[in-house]
Amino acid sequence: MGSGQVTDWQGKHVTVAGLGVSGVPAAKALHGLGARVTVVNDGDDARAREQAAELEALGVTVRLGDGDTLPDSTELIVTAPGWKPDKPLFAAADAAGVPVWGDVELAWRLRKPGAADWLAVTGTNGKTTTVQMLASILEAAGLRTAAVGNIGVSLLDAVLGDEEYDVLAVELSSYQLHWAPSLRAHSAAVLNLAPDHLDWHGSMEAYARDKGRIYEGNRIACVYNTADKATEDLVREADVEEGCRAVGFTLGTPGPSQLGVVEGLLVDRAFVENRQKNAQELAEVADVKPAAPHNIANALAAAALARAYGVPAGAVREGLRNFRPDAHRIAHVADVDGVAYVDDSKATNTHAAQASLAAYDSVVWIAGGLAKGATFDELVAGAAGRLRGAVLIGKDRALIREALARHAPEVPVVDLERTDTGAMLQAVQEARRLARPGDTVLLAPACASMDMFANYNKRGDAFAQAVRELGA
Repeated sequence: MGSGQVTDWQGKHVTVAGLGVSGVPAAKALHGLGARVTVVNDGDDARAREQAAELEALGVTVRLGDGDTLPDSTELIVTAPGWKPDKPLFAAADAAGVPVWGDVELAWRLRKPGAADWLAVTGTNGKTTTVQMLASILEAAGLRTAAVGNIGVSLLDAVLGDEEYDVLAVELSSYQLHWAPSLRAHSAAVLNLAPDHLDWHGSMEAYARDKGRIYEGNRIACVYNTADKATEDLVREADVEEGCRAVGFTLGTPGPSQLGVVEGLLVDRAFVENRQKNAQELAEVADVKPAAPHNIANALAAAALARAYGVPAGAVREGLRNFRPDAHRIAHVADVDGVAYVDDSKATNTHAAQASLAAYDSVVWIAGGLAKGATFDELVAGAAGRLRGAVLIGKDRALIREALARHAPEVPVVDLERTDTGAMLQAVQEARRLARPGDTVLLAPACASMDMFANYNKRGDAFAQAVRELGA
């Protein structure tokens, strides 16, 4: 199981670690190729038993409730991306000389000859939006494409299915990159780097190193964020193919080999003749929805990858105009009494909330939830001048309250203890009381949602429902 393509899977003993969204398709694909597949899974709940029964009916062996023991005669492990590298299963694999691949690595190795190129995107925030923008631009250029990876469509389904693609827009998480050593994208972007998932990676250095793997072996362009030096450092460290270029994106005026913004226009000084002197207009800032600063940065990164693939300027404009962001991403819900209500429930960490707060001048901020080990001093200090007030909800709200007391003591704060279903309605009512005409009431929690809600979607839905009740 070296670095080359494995063409004969017949009779190979493969262990799939974890059921779930990546494990089940991986087990089915490998079984279909003739491998002898054993699935191991930590959990033994009703959902796992249901998935196990489906796989066992095909002839796959499933072991529930023991994800730590290496099955005898295993020649390869294919792991779910979320399984932490320090699990005993992987230590046992290491001792036995058994390689470990993730679902992305498996998909990469299973590509057919002449398969679609991959344009890959990672970063702490903005990945999904950027990949969807990229797919929209590629479609506008008449290319057969899909947004795949950490985003909905399984990469395995994309590479093994009957649909033929010219190029794939691929979202990759740090977990997926950790387990994808031989991935070599056509071009790739790291949008930004901020502390996240450190409990999984063990350190910021390890997290950055895994993100940086996306640049390995790039052929045409390594796209980085000029405002985030860490992304440029990853490009410098990457081992790329001869002739591959570093291409920056900036919200300011671009230099040569950069994309940026000039007088309300998105312009390209990287993929043009004589980039010392020339710039190509790609789109207007108004073509980007919403035109918040971090979303314009997403659009520039998507445009850079599309241009690296040879897409004409007109398709960039059309693709950005056609694009509609997913729900709960800086989504305008309604105006009530001259106050805008905006749902950015997807801002589940401080870096995302910082970008969201920066988009508005005067904000009543609804925040709180599960902090996942985050600290809030930097976020609050940076946003203090924009805050009209704050309404805090959720389990770790005291951490934000203390940061507000330190860095924005004059900002009025409402601290809501209740965690029942009516808590969001009360939060919105309190925010309305603090807001003045021209303000924005912004749900940008900077925290995960699972203390009070099933997920960030449900939290955003509760906010939107509460706003509708205000309007009524």
